[in-house]
Amino acid sequence: MQKNEIHILQDRVEQDFLPFVRQPGRYIGGEVNQVKKDLTTCDVTVALCFPDVYEIAMSHTGIAVIYNIINSLQGAAAERVFAPWIDAEEILRKESIPLFSLESKADVSDFDIIAFSLNSELCCTNVLNMLDMSGQKLRSADRPENAPLIIAGGVSANCAEPVADFFDLIILGDGEEAILELIALFREHRDLSKKDFLLTAARQLDFVYVPSLYETTYDGDKITSFTATEEDIRTNIVNAIVKDFDKTPVPAAPIVPFVEAVHERVSVEIMRGCPGRCRFCQASFCKRPIRYRSVDTIVDIAKQNYHATGYDTVSLLSLSTADYPDLEELVEKLQAYFTPKHVGISLPSLRVKEQLQILPKLVSSVRKSGLTIAVEAAGEALRKTINKPITDEDLLAAALAAYQAGYQKVKLYFMVGFPGETEDDIRRIVDLSFTIAKIKRKVDHQTANVTVAISWLVPKAHTPFAWYGQKPREYFENAKDIILTEKRRRKANFLSFKFHGIDASILESATGRGDRRLGKVIETAWQKGARFDLWSECFDYNIWQEAFKETGSTPDQAAQRAFDPEDILPWQHLGGPEKQYLLDHYNKANESAKS
Repeated sequence: MQKNEIHILQDRVEQDFLPFVRQPGRYIGGEVNQVKKDLTTCDVTVALCFPDVYEIAMSHTGIAVIYNIINSLQGAAAERVFAPWIDAEEILRKESIPLFSLESKADVSDFDIIAFSLNSELCCTNVLNMLDMSGQKLRSADRPENAPLIIAGGVSANCAEPVADFFDLIILGDGEEAILELIALFREHRDLSKKDFLLTAARQLDFVYVPSLYETTYDGDKITSFTATEEDIRTNIVNAIVKDFDKTPVPAAPIVPFVEAVHERVSVEIMRGCPGRCRFCQASFCKRPIRYRSVDTIVDIAKQNYHATGYDTVSLLSLSTADYPDLEELVEKLQAYFTPKHVGISLPSLRVKEQLQILPKLVSSVRKSGLTIAVEAAGEALRKTINKPITDEDLLAAALAAYQAGYQKVKLYFMVGFPGETEDDIRRIVDLSFTIAKIKRKVDHQTANVTVAISWLVPKAHTPFAWYGQKPREYFENAKDIILTEKRRRKANFLSFKFHGIDASILESATGRGDRRLGKVIETAWQKGARFDLWSECFDYNIWQEAFKETGSTPDQAAQRAFDPEDILPWQHLGGPEKQYLLDHYNKANESAKS
């Protein structure tokens, strides 16, 4: 794999591009704390690509961590590349300016490695668009020997079979140590051809998936075999796991964005993994085992990040912050340092249980933001089916404690479409939300304003619900009518319901559990103009319907597909728990749903 000459596009970017885009701050780079090395002196250069706009990408903790790790290596450089918005793409294509990195304005095609973060099932058309704008053939098999190594990782890597043909290599699991091992291997075997390097990586790194080294056979919708085409290649790729999470490096000085990001705050991941096993949650099954950072380490990270950025909020990140074993000590130490500086403490991802009742009392920050609780199902019986052991008593006690501590707002998250769900379960969403709003009257004789976010269940790969098909569109439309009718009946104007898009949920289900043949649908949708499918102003469901139609299917059919327990699943070779373990949960869910 030869080293390419680095072409810097600074003049063209400044003269022919930046003056004509609506938000040039997305593309100029040069922010406080960015790292800019001389790419010509580095033996490994990595373009870190995030398939969404600047404001989203700059709020993503994972890419900031990998950026920091690579740039800490002598002789290695990582630069950021984010998806150009619609107006920017039009100008770049019109002026024949290739996709460029933020730091050096270097042509992305000249980097040794182009690394994508797969942050969602609906980011795939942006991936293809960025590949095309950087001058790359979309499919790995069509790219020449001197093309960059194109890799992927991230939360959707464990269900990446639909996009497998577009990548040379996919990393599963935790990226912090995995990227170091891959770069070391790249340096050691740079004299190999790309094919031989990929073969070496697949043999030596058990968390690496090289799609070109495997064949899948089909009988209609079903997979009949999944086999390696070379000897000594594993067919069960495992997740990379950082064992000593307390010593895992994080940026001491995160980049401060020029354009307002979605989350402008100090973000510290306090634990990885979740003790719960909610049967709809892919992360709770894939991000194992549970690992914690120590209180002192977290406080030190928060202090360093605060002094390097000046942010006024410290956010404690995890799948379930309330399950951090030393949470009270942690919050008290953070408050002792940050409250005098008028810096607030944010505790997202709170599970509802007895411990949650004390959290609002702990957080005496200078601002009282709303308390967010993911209830998921309004009835205790349905919560048993989804394996989320929340009692109404604990939920109401937590809400009351929050109001007593000064919180004025509560946001509740529910899902609709679980196995065994009834119309009464759906109506109960309004009933429970109504009760939570009214319980505030015990504190100040006022009814709270409660925001209720409703999403539609998307069966996820590597979860017990992966075998289920998604409920049909008509089910979700009826559920929405039931909720709004019940709200009107109760005259509950203090309840604000926000519904996720049904079309987007159907597409997410259709693509998230697909096999490799779905790559043709994704490519066709991109060719027809699909971009930014996570953005309502850009998402065009008709495009996807046309793309599916060309393969003789529809998004609805793909989303509603159910699997048999004995089926070979399209994702079962891509990390995740043992199949039988998930089937045990699946059987228990079935038993609960029928009872």
